[in-house]
Amino acid sequence: MNISERQASKMNSHVPGTVLPLTDWAKDRIRQGQAFDSLIAPILSATGGVTLSQLARFTGLEGSTIQNWIKRGWVASNKNKKYTEKQVARILLINVLRAAMKLEDIVKLMQYINGEVEDESDDILHDKDLFDLLCSAVLKLDDSEGIRIDGENVMKISDSMISEEFTGLVRDKLQKALAIMLLAYRSAILKNEAYRLYSEING
Repeated sequence: MNISERQASKMNSHVPGTVLPLTDWAKDRIRQGQAFDSLIAPILSATGGVTLSQLARFTGLEGSTIQNWIKRGWVASNKNKKYTEKQVARILLINVLRAAMKLEDIVKLMQYINGEVEDESDDILHDKDLFDLLCSAVLKLDDSEGIRIDGENVMKISDSMISEEFTGLVRDKLQKALAIMLLAYRSAILKNEAYRLYSEING
């Protein structure tokens, strides 16, 4: 099983982008749009940021992978060997999507929403809030019984999740980006199911 398959196998039972169990309490926090503040921020606030080893532990990523993402400019550079809220949120977003999308495409998607990683002035939505939005939308998608998971329906779910404060082109960008993220998330789960069934017939 490769990295993408291992990650996809945990997607339904863990908080997106982490190895934290998706308990009923965690689901409640996510549905309230408080995924980051309730589940991730306490880890950050205890020490004013997290170390590489702590970040690796709760994301399931290798430390070298995280450092490589920073070196490539996909995540903002860290200043004092501790990772900030913004960095952690960006790492979680990339981690959620990498089971189904190429890393370069994920980075372009992040730029589509928030421009250059080091410049917060062009952000439509802080990465922390984008992570909250994605987690909430993932649960809504998972809870949608009888709905066909296709581009049209996922676009509708995405639109329903976005605050009314976002209008016009900004809303369109967020809607499209969120729909892409949701489809990528779901496709990773389906890919894992395909491999699970294949392993049954392939011994």
